[in-house]
Amino acid sequence: MKLTNVELKKILNIGIQLSTETNRDHLLASILESGMDITRCDGSTLYLLEDGMLHFKIMKTLSQNISRGENGEAIDMPPVPMTERNVCSYAALHREIINIPDVYDNTRFDFSGPKKYDALTGYHTQSQLVIPIENNEDELIGVLQLLNAMDEEGNVIPFDPEYEIIIRSLGAQAAIEMTNLKYVQEIKWQLRSFVEAMATAIDERTPYNGTHTRKVAEYAGMMADEINRQHHAGACEEYFSAERKDKLELAALLHDIGKMVVPLSIMNRATRLDREIENVATRFQLLEAYYTIDCMKGRITEEECKQRITYLKDSMDFIRKVDGMGFLDDEDYLRVQELAGHSYQNEAGEELSYLTKREQERLSIRRGTLTEDDRRLMENHVVMTEKILSKVWFNKNYEEIPRWAASHHELLDGSGYPKHLSGEELDLETRMITVADVYDALTATDRPYKKPIPQEEALGILKEMADEGKLDCRLVDSLAAAVREKQKIGKEHDKK
Repeated sequence: MKLTNVELKKILNIGIQLSTETNRDHLLASILESGMDITRCDGSTLYLLEDGMLHFKIMKTLSQNISRGENGEAIDMPPVPMTERNVCSYAALHREIINIPDVYDNTRFDFSGPKKYDALTGYHTQSQLVIPIENNEDELIGVLQLLNAMDEEGNVIPFDPEYEIIIRSLGAQAAIEMTNLKYVQEIKWQLRSFVEAMATAIDERTPYNGTHTRKVAEYAGMMADEINRQHHAGACEEYFSAERKDKLELAALLHDIGKMVVPLSIMNRATRLDREIENVATRFQLLEAYYTIDCMKGRITEEECKQRITYLKDSMDFIRKVDGMGFLDDEDYLRVQELAGHSYQNEAGEELSYLTKREQERLSIRRGTLTEDDRRLMENHVVMTEKILSKVWFNKNYEEIPRWAASHHELLDGSGYPKHLSGEELDLETRMITVADVYDALTATDRPYKKPIPQEEALGILKEMADEGKLDCRLVDSLAAAVREKQKIGKEHDKK
């Protein structure tokens, strides 16, 4: 048989189609459909070699309107064992093309299965062409089994031997593309595992935000899903493909990588003084002893000694209260300054201040646990995030990730940091990570220096920030819808 120009063109077009397909399931379906189209056959089965056996991947019979597995759904049939008597297994074991004109006249292989199928369905299996599919690394990917070639009048005929090399060639090309897709997927998995490892290292540095990184990625992903729901409802033009959502989550997982270089003394600052409060307690005990000795030596009266020791005890109680407070009001602030003005002077004229300058500064913090210098060091983590990620090579599909990650403290009105970007300078993904980051900071339950804010109150704060022009209002609404839906599903699950 001589191929016509039309047939040659069809084969070339199939080759181009196979080389440009990026979906594995579509590629597998293309192998099967291409084989059927070229040979004009009625049925086919594509098997993939997994765990040493041939597994049914796609089955198709035109005359019986049968089509299974084309969209990646599993076919509930036992795998084919690798035995010499099975024609597909034989082709796989020996990497050999098997062309059988009529299975009912063949005694070389066991065709009891097809014959039973024929008896049950009324179908008649006649000609078969079985071709092993190998990639360019000489690895067997699977087997393509074609059934009942037909002439132009629809009569079943043997498969023309000329088709054997064509189908095998196209199968090999498809196998190479499958291998390439596998490598691409493995690279994606490798990148994901690396990012997960970095996220684990970040969160493990401190027990006080051990879930923050993953929570931010989770909330960002929830916003992407909500945007997709709005898109399908016709209310939003934006859409997050699986790849775009994956990049968003990777950036979210890396957004705090710069905290790797923030001192733990700042990262783990649970209270204003943290562990240093014990230094104050020890000093106050020492001062009590000094005043007691001075009383015994007659340097001060018993009444003066009693007053000063009482002041020390009251002050220590006050310090412990202030140390754990979320906000310092004016009255307590002034009392800290008054306390810091006290000191003890010994007989040699040497002074011992009740509080060091460092302790005074920390106890004077109006909100939170960090001084201005500490806060600058903490805020520098976004600069370090950009610096660290600039040393990592990201291909063109992932090149935006460092920018998204390093800009998560920028705000729409330009009041964020470190570059004071605003408006259109901030990508949608950056805005999403920012909203997710603020929300988790408000609702986190593992921060010892603050109590978690209830969900609705936190969403209200986000809304206020959006009204002030700091956050994207659409994204705040998307997050609100997503977390409320998650809460609703959780309550329904609890009822069951």
